[in-house]
Amino acid sequence: MIRTDSKRGRIALMVAHCAGMVDLVALPVWVGVLMAHYRFDPQQAGGLVTLFLAGAVLASLWLAPRFHRLRGRLVAPLAFAASGACFIAAASTADFALLALVHLAGGVAAGTALSVTHGTIGRDANPHKLFALVGIALGVFAVVFMAFVPRVVQSAGGPVLFQVFGGLMVLAAVITAFLFPDMARPSAGEAAVAVRADPLPRAVWLGIVGVGCMALVQAMVFSFLERMGNARGFGVQPLNALLIAIGLVNLFPAAIAGLLQKRLDAAKVVLGGALVQALLAIVMTWSSGFEPYAGSASVFVAVMIFSHTFAFGLLARLDPTGRAVAATPAMLMVGAAIGPVLGGTLVKAYGYPALGTAALIVDLVAAVLFACVLALRSRTGPSGAAVPRTSSPS
Repeated sequence: MIRTDSKRGRIALMVAHCAGMVDLVALPVWVGVLMAHYRFDPQQAGGLVTLFLAGAVLASLWLAPRFHRLRGRLVAPLAFAASGACFIAAASTADFALLALVHLAGGVAAGTALSVTHGTIGRDANPHKLFALVGIALGVFAVVFMAFVPRVVQSAGGPVLFQVFGGLMVLAAVITAFLFPDMARPSAGEAAVAVRADPLPRAVWLGIVGVGCMALVQAMVFSFLERMGNARGFGVQPLNALLIAIGLVNLFPAAIAGLLQKRLDAAKVVLGGALVQALLAIVMTWSSGFEPYAGSASVFVAVMIFSHTFAFGLLARLDPTGRAVAATPAMLMVGAAIGPVLGGTLVKAYGYPALGTAALIVDLVAAVLFACVLALRSRTGPSGAAVPRTSSPS
């Protein structure tokens, strides 16, 4: 039996997290390829990425309530293999309708695999620590991706991006087929909660919506990072260097979040993260100079990674059954799904500064929601969990 705290199990979870969260890393390259190489307008390019993310949301919403009844070791590799097939098919066509179909199907498959991955992480004795670990892996993946893929796409053409995505999904399918952990069996109390399907606590729902709001801002602004810089005449080389710098910066937030687990209040961290995200979005979208644009862009994703690591641990404590964190792809991607097409529509109608205005409004809503989580949690105790965990943190 492969456990979540074993070396093999953690390798599988790290690979699965990187493959399932590829959108968090690749959004600006993805949208940029669809606009520059396939000649789609901002709304069309954003719409295609939205279809992928919407498919992931639908899959996660369906799967999360049933997570405790599924075998992750079977579901994850089959779903990753299906997503890989969709991306390989996308590399062979430039037809918008066909690309839309494979984006949607690929998103459903990837969202399914990612849901069982996050649900399994949430059943670990220390989900915050394990989620920080897979976040570090995502940071390493981001550096490698940004260092090589944009250059390869520039020289070999847009379809190469989908070939890379397809290869990543196939690799994840192979590794999870052999190494994916068996889901830890719930305690008697947790099993009773799962069987009764008790409603999730109010604080959990507020936290889920708040994370979704931050994901919306993340996708809406980050999707057009490369195109924004291109439109302002910053040049290909500086923009490629910026993408690599973003990957390097992203190596650290998950690790720092793991180290600070017991030193910072999770609810306060996500509340502050929403406000910092709004500030960075405004600077990035409203500034005309390269320095403020690049400075804010370089840490924009890091804020989301750092904040979400704490949010994941908080939700895992508030709902020990694993249902809330199994819905992580839904809470992230329901916002991310709206982000590219909403961002494309705003850019098409009002220009890039409109992204900053919209980000400010949405992040203020997120901050209010997280403030409510903080208030509710203070009434029910530090964990807010209806059923305590029986295993000690690793």
